[in-house]
Amino acid sequence: MNTLPETVLISEVGPRDGLQSVKATMPTADKFKWIDALVAAGLREIEVCSFVPAKLLPQMADAAEVVRHALQYPGVTVMALVPNLRGAEGALKSGVHKLTIPCSASEAHSLANVRKSRQDMVEEVRAIVRLRDEIAPDVKIEAGLSTAFGCTIQGIVTDDDVVWMAEQVVAAGVDEAGLSDTTGMANPAQVRRLFNKVRAAIGNKTGAAHMHNTRGLGLANCLAAYDVGVRTFDASLGGLGGCPYAPGASGNVVTEDLVFMFEAMGIRTGVDIDKLMAARDPLQAGLPGEPIYGMTPLAGLPKGWK
Repeated sequence: MNTLPETVLISEVGPRDGLQSVKATMPTADKFKWIDALVAAGLREIEVCSFVPAKLLPQMADAAEVVRHALQYPGVTVMALVPNLRGAEGALKSGVHKLTIPCSASEAHSLANVRKSRQDMVEEVRAIVRLRDEIAPDVKIEAGLSTAFGCTIQGIVTDDDVVWMAEQVVAAGVDEAGLSDTTGMANPAQVRRLFNKVRAAIGNKTGAAHMHNTRGLGLANCLAAYDVGVRTFDASLGGLGGCPYAPGASGNVVTEDLVFMFEAMGIRTGVDIDKLMAARDPLQAGLPGEPIYGMTPLAGLPKGWK
C-alpha cells in the first residue's frame, strides 16, 4: 500500500495572465523580484510572459528578458503563452521550456480573440508543432482550451465542441490539452463531466485545470477537477488578473488559497505557504494600488498549522 501523500503541481500564471490583464505595466526589475520570490516559495512551474507585439500588450514588451532571468533557476519550468507562429518563434528562441497556446472552444471567442476560426487555429497549432520539432524538440506544448465552460459572446459552449477541439489539437501534435474557465462560468458538476469526457477522448494528454473565481467557485471547481484525476492547476498570486467581463470581480484562482486548500487536505504542493504569502510584497511594490485578493492571506494560517 502506498502511504506517500498525493502531490499536485501548482502552475503560477500571475506574471503572464495577471500582468497582461491589468492596465499598469510592472517594471522589469520588479518582475524579476517577484519571480525570485515565487521560486523561493517553491513554485516549480511559472508562466512568465506572453510573446505578443509590444504595441498590443506593452506589459509584455520585456518578454525575452524575463525568460532569461527565470531560466537561471534549475528545476523550474519556464512557460510562455504564444497566440501564433510568430510568437512561438520568439518564445522558442528565448529558451523557454514550455509553450501554451490559447485555443478557444467557442467559435465566436476564437474569432474575437485571435482573429481565426477554430479550424484555422488548429492549423496554426500544427505549424507551431512543426517549428518546435525543427528548432527545439525538447520544448513541451500545451493547448489551453479557453471558454471551455461557457462564452460571454456566444453563451453556451457544448461539451462536443470542447471534446472536438481537444481531439484536434492532440492530432496536431500538442503534448497536452487543458481546460480553461476563461469567463468564470464553470460549476463543479460541469467540471467533472467535461474533464471525464476529454480524458475519455485524449487519455493522459489531458492537461491542467485553469479556473477563474469570477463567481466564487474557483476552489470548488479545482477540487472537482482533482476528484476526476487532474493534478496540475493554474493559479495566480493574489488572484491578479481580474476578468474583464466581470468588472469588480476577481479573476484567476488565488494561488495562496489553492495551496492552503490542498495542503490542509494532506495533498502536497511543494510550496511553502509563508514564503508564498511573502511574495505578495514584491507584487504590490511593482503594481502599487492594484487590488489583490485572497482569503488565506487575510485570515492568516490556523493555530497549530504545520
